[in-house]
Amino acid sequence: MKTYFLGRSKEEVHSFLPNQRVKKIKVGEMHLGIVRMEEEVFAFEIQCPHRKADLTQGRVTHLKEVVCPLHEYRFDLQSGEVKAGSCPDLKVYPCRLLDSGLEIDVPQN
Repeated sequence: MKTYFLGRSKEEVHSFLPNQRVKKIKVGEMHLGIVRMEEEVFAFEIQCPHRKADLTQGRVTHLKEVVCPLHEYRFDLQSGEVKAGSCPDLKVYPCRLLDSGLEIDVPQN
């Protein structure tokens, strides 16, 4: 695993990650989807495992799920488990929102 750092403070992370808005980021060579829900941040693979739809075009629910814009498949943002639909689970990456910014762990290639 490699840890990437974004922002220099919690407030800076809040400013570039509006609450419950999915964004696309690049860490190393990987593009990820990322969303902040209050004080929790979730990072996940950018494409739906089913038909490779761009999940940054999806939405998030109050149940901490990202919803695919193509077929409405739902994925748990904490575990990646598919909650609605028939496809493999979503890859998710551990995040920590700290006073010093955001840490994201991604696998090394």
